[in-house]
Amino acid sequence: MDKPSIRDNYRHGSVGEFLEEAVGENAAMSVVSAYFTIHAWRRLQTAFQKLKRFRFLFGEPAFIKAVSHESLKTRSYIFADDALHIPPEHQLTQGAAARDCVAWLSEKAEIRSMVKPNFLHGKMYHITEAGGRQKAIIGSSNFTVHGLGMGKGADKNIELNMIVSDDRDREALLEWFNQIWSDTTGLVEDVKEKVLGCLAQLYTENPPEFIYYKTLYHIFSP
Repeated sequence: MDKPSIRDNYRHGSVGEFLEEAVGENAAMSVVSAYFTIHAWRRLQTAFQKLKRFRFLFGEPAFIKAVSHESLKTRSYIFADDALHIPPEHQLTQGAAARDCVAWLSEKAEIRSMVKPNFLHGKMYHITEAGGRQKAIIGSSNFTVHGLGMGKGADKNIELNMIVSDDRDREALLEWFNQIWSDTTGLVEDVKEKVLGCLAQLYTENPPEFIYYKTLYHIFSP
């Protein structure tokens, strides 16, 4: 009997496991997600090193606006998963992970975002292998450790995703993505440099005076 196509991060396998198995050498991946975190990328780093191209579309521009806000909270948590659910050893290596992620994204990735909030709600992971064969999964999972089902124990989210098994549907999904990605009416914007700049803040050491003045600013600013 074939395994069910559901991936719920609970009893029917995880999206993270699907991606690890699906990514082949010189494959191209197209992703739609409201979030992107370095810890999720780090968990998939070995598989993702095989990719020749990575297109990431933020479905929710509120995330980009949040990382653009210059605050200490942004520096610490926006691109990291919830610190309460990430093991201390991973928190301690966050800077190194961010540095590696920036280098990889700089080489392999294109990053765009929807401009209009609350407009695109779906999540999609589409892979095109070097030989042209396609794989895809769609549903509710964001690109976070918990969204991909790569946390531990009770920290895993229960999601609802379906592996797309029909060739025609996989092709239609890629066409749908390409239409939004290449939109010229102001629906999307390029945010790669903005994302790389914010990620760099996670490993850039600031002088104590800078932290002090930033703290005073956020305490007393209107």
